Amino acid sequence: MKAIYSICMATSILFAACACQKTKKNETGTSTTSAPVKTDVNVWLTKGDQTALLQKQNIALNFTQESNSNPTIEVDPNTTFQTMDGFGYTLTGGSASLINALPAAEKDKLINELFGSAEHAIGINYLRISIGASDLSATPFTYNDLAPGQTDVNLEKFSIAKEQEDLIPVLKKIVAINPKIKILGSPWTAPTWMKTNGSFIGGSLKPEYYQAYANYLVKYIKAMKAEGIIIDAITPQNEPLHPGNNPSMYMEALDQANFIKTALGPVFEKAGISTKIIVYDHNADKPEYPITILNDPEAKKYVDGSAFHLYAGSITALSKVHDAHPDKNLYFTEQWVGGPSNFAEDLKWHVSTLLIGAPRNWSKNVLEWNLAADPNYNPHTDKGGCTSCLGAITIAPAVSRNVAYYVIAHASKFVKTGSVRIASNITDNLQNVAYKTPDGKIVLIVCNGNNSNTIFNIKYKGKMVTSSLEKGAVATFVW
Repeated sequence: MKAIYSICMATSILFAACACQKTKKNETGTSTTSAPVKTDVNVWLTKGDQTALLQKQNIALNFTQESNSNPTIEVDPNTTFQTMDGFGYTLTGGSASLINALPAAEKDKLINELFGSAEHAIGINYLRISIGASDLSATPFTYNDLAPGQTDVNLEKFSIAKEQEDLIPVLKKIVAINPKIKILGSPWTAPTWMKTNGSFIGGSLKPEYYQAYANYLVKYIKAMKAEGIIIDAITPQNEPLHPGNNPSMYMEALDQANFIKTALGPVFEKAGISTKIIVYDHNADKPEYPITILNDPEAKKYVDGSAFHLYAGSITALSKVHDAHPDKNLYFTEQWVGGPSNFAEDLKWHVSTLLIGAPRNWSKNVLEWNLAADPNYNPHTDKGGCTSCLGAITIAPAVSRNVAYYVIAHASKFVKTGSVRIASNITDNLQNVAYKTPDGKIVLIVCNGNNSNTIFNIKYKGKMVTSSLEKGAVATFVW
């Protein structure tokens, strides 16, 4: 009877928590109460109907020796996997311009909420930025744009002045808040004079400019470092098999391997650049692309790992690359939310497939796509730029928070850089992933993939706590 009673209490308390508590929400939706209950496990909840948005639950979840027949997620801290780098977004040029245009006080408040460590903040600890323009910049550009017919092999006209307008000022504020944030740079194209078609869209990098392009990337890393911004890693090309974007550049696997082993790797080595080289940066339907590069020992020695998106293929492809080259790292670097969003379905899919699925397949990070857009999904380039990419936040100019904000926040707020993924089993369509943080906390993220409310146990070191989730709901449990 005690077990039945505890199950019923856990169910009724968690289902009723948002409706019955008198709470006040701050910017992130986290609830505050005047009399918090004593609990072993703290819970933050997001529901598909948006009645709870990263809301801390004032409920008692205490580990006991009692047992029951509910499905049980067992967390094993003794079985460990990869060390995590972080969770975040791409700070596109458009995102930076929208944020930088906010009034000073609002801008500082937003950046602190996104990147800070205070109770109301979500603690983003990994960013991707474009090297030059992405398709979510207002116009295409590189750092060495020349008139048709001109070349600049010595890169005498190289300049990141364009980034001084918005991106660098925003990044400096972010770095001031979190000096250890990891930043990944990805180019959408090389300068057009280095390409076979002389265009921002499509074309390939001419082999005679491999050295010049490698030096271009070295100049970029050094220029950003001079601004106080450390580029932790780069990919040689965003989406190398998608030449229709604006900007874009086509680069087959063998070409990327040749570029790395004959130019990028040796040039980085000679220049003393410690920035990681991460290959591929495209969809999970082509795991053979990074495997081809890593199968080349001369290229592999310069490569840290492989990066993936999921507009095609299965997230399990990351494990195929891990199995082929377990000594190399894996990263998940992009997934958009198409606007207008179906919050409930997007929440369930993005959390289950990416936030949970990517780390369970060895990824060291999870990045959603653009951090910010306006209500019309601007800015973006013409003739190829994304026209319906919903930002994690919308700036209009007031700031509103969208589904990708909560997807990432369920990890970034709790799973700090250096956390280690630990074992947890999938049971009864309760998708989950678990971590041990550097300060010894255990974090368990659970998404109920069932079409009904589900009662379940969390087992840890021989003791259990009983909880529940509505269909499609997401919870982060911390103890």
